[in-house]
Parts: sequence; structure tokens; C-alpha cells
Amino acid sequence: MDMPAAEVDVHAALVTRLLRQQHPDLAGEVTLVANGWDNALFRLGDSLAVRLPRRAAAAQLVLNEQRWLPELAPRLPVPIPAPVRIGAPSDYYPWAWSITPWIDARAADEFPPAARTPVVVALAEFMVALHTPAPADAPHNPVRGVRLDSRSEAVRDRLSTGVIGRADELAALWRHLAATPAWAGPPLWLHGDPHPANVLLATDAAGTPVDLAAIIDFGDITAGDPATDLAAAWLVFDGDARAEFRVRTNELGPVDDDTWRRARGWALNMGTAIAAHSDDNPRLAAIGAHVLDQVLLGD
Repeated sequence: MDMPAAEVDVHAALVTRLLRQQHPDLAGEVTLVANGWDNALFRLGDSLAVRLPRRAAAAQLVLNEQRWLPELAPRLPVPIPAPVRIGAPSDYYPWAWSITPWIDARAADEFPPAARTPVVVALAEFMVALHTPAPADAPHNPVRGVRLDSRSEAVRDRLSTGVIGRADELAALWRHLAATPAWAGPPLWLHGDPHPANVLLATDAAGTPVDLAAIIDFGDITAGDPATDLAAAWLVFDGDARAEFRVRTNELGPVDDDTWRRARGWALNMGTAIAAHSDDNPRLAAIGAHVLDQVLLGD
């Protein structure tokens, strides 16, 4: 299966037109950087980026980012893309959009998992800093932060398509992990989508990762079970780095074994979602394959 189709053709000329009409002081060279499942990302000049929904399902997600990222950014240890300007719908583009800082870094999925080890500690520290009690009006997300077993039908459906390898093993593992007791704590702030394309790495002059530069794409921001984000242990890392990530997380704020089991389950859930919708996107296909290999390897 392919990634979701765009409902609006978001291209550089459209972005330039929006900028000239709504933020003419920022108008400059616009270059497409990425088309994700929900949003298109453009670079604006040297220091800014423009992020626009490409389908209606993402429209509220952008509003959630605009509302909450400015509040969260000051208390987090690495940058996040809090908007510096907000764009409004127009008669030729239907949704709100954002202008954010351009973060000059490379996504973790551009590097093999073994090369991502230098960011283990920083990513654990980011997660612990983010995972604080959220207010009652935090965004609700029906597919993130919720009970793990609520995703069972979706996981079974993906595994039944025939496009995911080792489906029987994954189905058996899912049944085991989905039976883990649910999160009983307060709803905590969550990023919601901690896969390696959303983890940006700073590199040295040779292009080698040396530190965590930023966490991006908070479209799935919500509150709930921190296991959703701790799935990064399997999404981003391999065995040795995953163990280090778990150790550092537990040092900063102890995480019980059930939460780590649910985190593995969330990684399986996200991995099947990525793998089932990446026929036309080799980058996502590689992420999906890595995640599913890692969840089958174990803790």
C-alpha cells in the first residue's frame, strides 16, 4: 500500500503566493524538502521553514502544534519547531499553516542504527522532560497515548494484508504485548510519533552524528501513556543502544516493566503502520523494516 494521497497539491508556487499575501516581509526562495503522510515541508530562505497540511486529516494537527508548542518549547532540552508565524486559510488553500525555524541538521534515518548511539542519552533526557502531566484540554488523539489493546484491530488488519513479513510471529507477539496492564498514571504530554525521521541529529565536519539537534513533527501531540513515546527505543535504536536508552530513562524517572512492554507493543503497532503504507516510499519502508526486526529481537 502507498502513503496517503495528497488532497491539495502543495507546491512551491502556492507557498510563495501565501507568503506574499500574508507575510510579505518573509517572502523569499522556497524549496520543497519533504512530503510526509500529513504535511509538506518547505525551506524558506536560510533560516525558516514552512509546514502545510496536504490533506484534511492534518488540519487540526497543525492547529494543535500552533497552540501548544510555544508553551512546551521553553522547558525542553533541545529545540522543537514552535511556530514563529501563523498562516491562515485562503480562498485557494483551505487550512492553517505554520512558519517555523529551519533546523540545520539531518534526520536519524539517514544514518544506520549503529551510528545513532551518540544521541541515546539526549533522547532519553528529552522524553523525560516532555513526559510531564498534561492539562485537561491537551489534544486528544484516538491512535496515540490510548490503551495499547485498542489498536488490536488495526494491527491485525495490517498483518493480514500479506505485505508484511513474519506476520504470524508479529501477530503472536502482539497478542502477548497487548495483554499488558494499561497505564494507570495521569495523562502525560506525548510527542506521539517518535520514529527516526522526526529525530534530527547534529553532525561534525565529517558528517558523523555527535548529538541530538531537535525533535520535529508534533502533529500527533497528545496526552496519555508514555509508552507511546518510549517506543523510540525500538524505532530509533538497535540492541545495545536500546539498552542504554532504557538505563538512562530509568535513571531520570523510573519506568516500570509493564510500561516498557507496552512501549515494545507501541513500536510494533507503529512499525506495522509504516510498513503497510510505504510501497512508494523507500525511506519509510526502511524504517518499518528496522522497527519490526527490532521488536522481534526482544527487549
